[in-house]
Amino acid sequence: MKANAVTASYKRWAPVYDSVFGRLLHEGRQRAAGHATARGGEVLEVGVGTGLALPLYGPGVKITGIDFSAEMLARAEEKVRQHGMENVTLRQMDAQKLDFPDASFDTVSAMHVLSVVPDPEQALSEIARVCRPGAHVLITNHFAADKGALKLAERLIQPLQHHLGWQADFPIARVLGDPRLRMVERRPLPPLGVMTWLVLERI
Repeated sequence: MKANAVTASYKRWAPVYDSVFGRLLHEGRQRAAGHATARGGEVLEVGVGTGLALPLYGPGVKITGIDFSAEMLARAEEKVRQHGMENVTLRQMDAQKLDFPDASFDTVSAMHVLSVVPDPEQALSEIARVCRPGAHVLITNHFAADKGALKLAERLIQPLQHHLGWQADFPIARVLGDPRLRMVERRPLPPLGVMTWLVLERI
């Protein structure tokens, strides 16, 4: 994905993102927020978007949410104010160039963002850098199907990727190549298993 295409598409999505994707992607957000809350400590949410996941975290974690889109962040900031979430800090930032010291976080969540950034390997490298040893990286994303009707649908959608703002045939191998991160869990998410839940651990 090209950076200007991502910026333009999420400027379009921001006003309707909650109504379009709120219920559809809720299972992944709930699982990630619950997992991070159970672990406690410092949490980084990469691609916080409009802040749909923020009210799902418990009060015992300190959350930093970042996003490249100012329009998305403005809506997230509104949720933070509405819910009085004093444990949340929001910053505009590029996931490929995180402005945090090494080993800053106990958990990093990246929900539906790695198939959006122009260089997902670089974003994952940055995520691994800011993780403390033993930290968990929580990924929810759609990954390319191996075969069947879903694979055909991905091929049909793919020419629209720059308009939609995400890559339909994104291979899972692109998030599994960093030697500092080992996979500890992988499973399909409801509904229909179109999305995947991954837990990586910082070695």
